[in-house]
Parts: sequence; C-alpha cells; structure tokens
Amino acid sequence: MAVPILKQGNYLIASIQSALSDGEVLELRDSLAERIGTLRSRGIVIDVAGLDVIDSFVARSLKTIAQTAKLRGADTVIVGIQPDVAVAMVQFRLNLFPVQTALDLEEALALLDAATKDGGRNGG
Repeated sequence: MAVPILKQGNYLIASIQSALSDGEVLELRDSLAERIGTLRSRGIVIDVAGLDVIDSFVARSLKTIAQTAKLRGADTVIVGIQPDVAVAMVQFRLNLFPVQTALDLEEALALLDAATKDGGRNGG
C-alpha cells in the first residue's frame, strides 16, 4: 500500500496509515526526495500515527528521509508517535535524533513555518 503524499502550500504531508514493508519505506523515501524537487517543497511532515511499532529499520529510514530531504532543501518533522510506541522506542534505545518531532500536524506546520521564515533555515 503506497503512502499518500499531499501538498499543502510549500510542504508535503505523508500520512502512514498502517505498517509498511521495507520496500514500501524505501519507496516513500524515494518518492519524497523526488517530489521535493519537482514541487519545490520547503518542508515535509510525516505522520506515523498509524504505526503500532517503530522498529530500528523504520527509525533509521525516517532519519534517512530527513537527511535526504535536508540535502534537497527541505526540513522534516515527524508527528503522531503514539505514547506506547514512544515508550518502546526509549526502552529499545531507538531515537529519531536529530529529526524534529511534534505532537500533531498543527504543531509541525508551525515548526516548519518558523524554520523557513525569511530563509531562516541553516544553510538556507
């Protein structure tokens, strides 16, 4: 199942609805990297609220997506990490650092607005 990617202003919003295979995670990475350039996006929000588990592969992949996006000129914010998923990630020492996280879409958009305001991004 492909992850829907919506464009909202200068941002892309990817909403993960259910667990993804490794191939689907890689497809999401490639699709976001390509769309940043074609749509000239300044930021990405990845909603992981549909995930019951964030394992080491998904955590690494989210970091890779954020690093790839940054190299393409876009900031990334991860939203919707469920409380039990967050606890499990801490217990297994998985983290998304240095990727920004936010509670919800509204907070993520505010973070991206602040990061991109007046070209205020690092290196921007």
